[in-house]
Amino acid sequence: AMPVQGMIIRGYDKKSTQGIDIAAPAGTTVAAAAAGTVAAVTKDTDQVPIVVIRHEGGLLTVYAGLDGLKVTKGDTVKRGQAIGVVRKADPAFLHFEVRKGVDSLDPMTYLQ
Repeated sequence: AMPVQGMIIRGYDKKSTQGIDIAAPAGTTVAAAAAGTVAAVTKDTDQVPIVVIRHEGGLLTVYAGLDGLKVTKGDTVKRGQAIGVVRKADPAFLHFEVRKGVDSLDPMTYLQ
């Protein structure tokens, strides 16, 4: 499931973006794309939270550009469960990745 409702403002490119950017107003709820376990909660170089969820089949989903986290490492989440909200930025957006191991995959393959 889409982690947030909005327009895709940057498409997938394995060499540069490694995910998609979805525009959404700051404060919009971000949901787990599928059921899984929170594998990591970390921060990027600007100290913006990043959540990584581990799913069946060795897939990981990565959510960046978050605020107000509602999960911690080790939590079990259901598809559609709130994990945080879109952080205030200009423009406000969620960066979303699907990974298998260290390889990034096109998220649209899984979201359609």
